[in-house]
Amino acid sequence: MIKIEGVDDKMIANNLTPCIPVHPGSILKEEIECRNISQRQFAAMLGVSYSVLNEILNEKRPVSTEYAMLFEAALGIDSKLLLRMQTDYNLQVAAANLTFMNRLDVIRQEMAIV
Repeated sequence: MIKIEGVDDKMIANNLTPCIPVHPGSILKEEIECRNISQRQFAAMLGVSYSVLNEILNEKRPVSTEYAMLFEAALGIDSKLLLRMQTDYNLQVAAANLTFMNRLDVIRQEMAIV
């Protein structure tokens, strides 16, 4: 988190969390559409299953390390950026799960007693 004296942490753009998590698949989908490449062509070019690629692009499957590296080779989008986006997405989705967050609170409370 970035700290600037006299400025509320929540007012610094780099500390903001988007209200809707951004899955890297949505960025990748836009990119291949802008390049006028069909998903089937792109899957064949990468040598991967069309259905898996489609699930990634439609935000139903996470971007794995291997796929991030394939996307980098094909599109020039940094694999580390894609993986950071996926991690941020996963964390934001988990934080929005109230049942899971309550479970974390219980664990924190129990560990504070020990």
